[in-house]
Amino acid sequence: MVLGQAQQQQEFDAMIRVTVSYPAQENARFDHSYYQQHHAQLIHQQLDAHGLLKLEIDQCLADGAGKAPPIVAAAHLFFADMAQFQAAFAAGGKALNEDIVNYSDIVPVVTISQVIA
Repeated sequence: MVLGQAQQQQEFDAMIRVTVSYPAQENARFDHSYYQQHHAQLIHQQLDAHGLLKLEIDQCLADGAGKAPPIVAAAHLFFADMAQFQAAFAAGGKALNEDIVNYSDIVPVVTISQVIA
């Protein structure tokens, strides 16, 4: 059992989270329905076979003070390691980038993190 816990911790420590966020901008367009119903499916179609472990989609409601959020939406994509992330985006990134115009005119911000806890 101890070996199993150590192995799980090692796998967790290596996990990569890619966050794609869309900054709030005056008069910007973001179609949450399209993003959730179509773009999310495209993410799975393009990346599941290349190591995508999990996808989370956020529709941002407010900041910590209850005011308008600094971002309107975010996606969190989880991969076992950086190599799988790079391989997945090499294979499917072009199709995902080309789909952005179908739901938004906001340039997304990409952040790559190692999950540490």
